[in-house]
Amino acid sequence: LQLVESGGGLVTLGGSLTLSCAVSGPNLDYYVIGWFRQAPGKEREGLASIGNDRARTYYSDLAKGRVTISRHDTDTENTVVYLQMNNLQPEDTAVYYCAAGNTLAPMYPLWFHDWGQGTQVTVAS
Repeated sequence: LQLVESGGGLVTLGGSLTLSCAVSGPNLDYYVIGWFRQAPGKEREGLASIGNDRARTYYSDLAKGRVTISRHDTDTENTVVYLQMNNLQPEDTAVYYCAAGNTLAPMYPLWFHDWGQGTQVTVAS
């Protein structure tokens, strides 16, 4: 699979941002797509994931209430997964990644097998 993130950038304190993950490849119906982030010096942590049917979603504790994940399937080999983030804080500054896996939760990075290159989100205080 190929995954390409976009939508990162500089955002002011309390602002909102929507990230996009363009996923392409065969048999996308089989895969869960998740969003992770990694701040400098910290481990990669899962935020939210969405199943192939778009009805199943999972939010980690640090994402609940501020993040919404959604998925738009263009066809069987192309989909876009969005991560809408609200009320952004300086501690949300990180590189955000999307990844494909087979399990909605828990979001262990090792359980996701294909990754995008990441997009930087910086929250100005």
